[in-house]
Amino acid sequence: MTVIDISASVMQFLLAFVVVAPLLGAVAALLPAPPGLKGKNPDQAVLRHGVTVTGAVLIATIVLAVGFDHDHPATMQATTDISWIPALDVRIQLGIDGISLPLLLLTALLTFLCALYSYSKPPAGPSPKAFVALVLVLESGTLATFAVLDLLLFFLAFEMVLIPMYFLIARWGGGQRQAAAWKFILYTLLGSVVMLLGILLIGLKSGTFDMVALATDNGRGLTTSVQVIAVLAIGVGLAVKTPMWPLHSWLPDAHTAAPTVGSVLLAGVLLKMGTYGFVRILLPIAPDGMRTFAPYLAAFAVVGIVYGSLACLALARTGAKGDLKRLIAYSSVGHMGFVLLGIATMTPTGVNGALFANIAHGLITGLLFFLVGAVKDRYGTADLDTLAGATGAALYGRAPRLGALLAFAAIASLGLPGLAGFWGEMLTLFGAYSPAEGLSRPAFRTFMAIGAFGTLLTAAYMLIVVRRVCMGEHTPHSRLSPPDDRAEQAADTPKAADAPQAADGTKAADGGPQPSGAAGTRSATTPQLADIQTYEAAAWTPLAALTVLAGLWPAVLLGLTDPAVQKLLAGGKS
Repeated sequence: MTVIDISASVMQFLLAFVVVAPLLGAVAALLPAPPGLKGKNPDQAVLRHGVTVTGAVLIATIVLAVGFDHDHPATMQATTDISWIPALDVRIQLGIDGISLPLLLLTALLTFLCALYSYSKPPAGPSPKAFVALVLVLESGTLATFAVLDLLLFFLAFEMVLIPMYFLIARWGGGQRQAAAWKFILYTLLGSVVMLLGILLIGLKSGTFDMVALATDNGRGLTTSVQVIAVLAIGVGLAVKTPMWPLHSWLPDAHTAAPTVGSVLLAGVLLKMGTYGFVRILLPIAPDGMRTFAPYLAAFAVVGIVYGSLACLALARTGAKGDLKRLIAYSSVGHMGFVLLGIATMTPTGVNGALFANIAHGLITGLLFFLVGAVKDRYGTADLDTLAGATGAALYGRAPRLGALLAFAAIASLGLPGLAGFWGEMLTLFGAYSPAEGLSRPAFRTFMAIGAFGTLLTAAYMLIVVRRVCMGEHTPHSRLSPPDDRAEQAADTPKAADAPQAADGTKAADGGPQPSGAAGTRSATTPQLADIQTYEAAAWTPLAALTVLAGLWPAVLLGLTDPAVQKLLAGGKS
């Protein structure tokens, strides 16, 4: 069934447009603006260009989803196959199925929302031209990763996102941004070198880099020893990007230093590339190798779940001087642990749960990083002790709508039934209860129990965050010193005065001098902050709405992924 019948040639064009348009847009962003399009503010003009390009890509992706044949989600659609390097048998192969389509939509949506957010609140740093170009290159590489069907092209697209993210952190990030950017690039590049060796091993031993042909062969053309080596090599590169404990240590530093939109894209999109590689490449192409390493992958996954939760609890406790962005980053280690656990079960239930958790994490954690960025902009800090103890009535009393939305995102993150975070974790635990044939049931049921314990720890630290940040400790005469608050915010965002939101009163609300009289008396007890602004509501509402929709109607996503997963695990046989 297709919502609208679109010809195969148009579908091919749409998929090629989705992958290539951001790259062309990045080049256009660096060129001088044509006469008549410069406007009064060239910086705003290039930011508007970013919104236009990402919006066009999002529309094309939605049309692609509308024209997708939902009765046959296991079949590759909108396929393109063009010879590129005949000597190496490398072909430009594109296509989408029920596994990749949701990830394309998530990537296009998050990038558009980041561009929309940046248009009204440009990040402090160098020229917006370079910023917009880097975001568009990042989008192109990510979309290509989910759309290509050739192993070498997958590797090129996988690596394409590293340089843009490095510069987004290093040039537009906060404190310790240089060290965090170097740590990010070194970890991911070293992992990628090992991954390339594994990809070359598969291609040379099988005689092809065609991912569809290799998945259909289901490892029959590869010996068990070759599969084991390939899974080890490729798995290390994918595990770094996921990130899997203990290869995760680059992530908290990168998130803490990255600008708001950098954190949103890193958590919402880039982490999904690693887990997608496990599902698209290792499960169908090297099943024997995966079966060998599945118990170890599951063990690392559940350690990551518990470790990430304990790290969050340590950051959330009073007096720990924990950074809220760092806490959300560690929570990602735990959430991605559930994704890896589902993949390690090698069952349709577990893999479907992993794919659902992937999308849910992108929506919820993307929203959380948007909100934490807004809180940091208003308070001038993301330090939990400061947010909880030195800010009067905290968010519920100072910016009630912002506080309510932060509480909603935190509750969604802990896996409350009825919201998106619930289904992925539940399905991965069900998959671990009855893993694939050949895997130890007692071991996986132990992993299931540890993972279930991790959900309790997740609920504990998220509720502590809500209590401390949203409710705070009501100390009527306690407030941030206005001069210090303004100085710290000015240091973090030197261009804040030029941002459009300054005109709607945000600047005055962020700790500036208050008028005398009744308003002045109120600010002495519970100083008010700017609540959710129009541009923030535009960027955040789709994520909140989709979190609810996915929680109440999971069949929309599972109906796409399940047939494709069944075919993938059956060796290309429906």
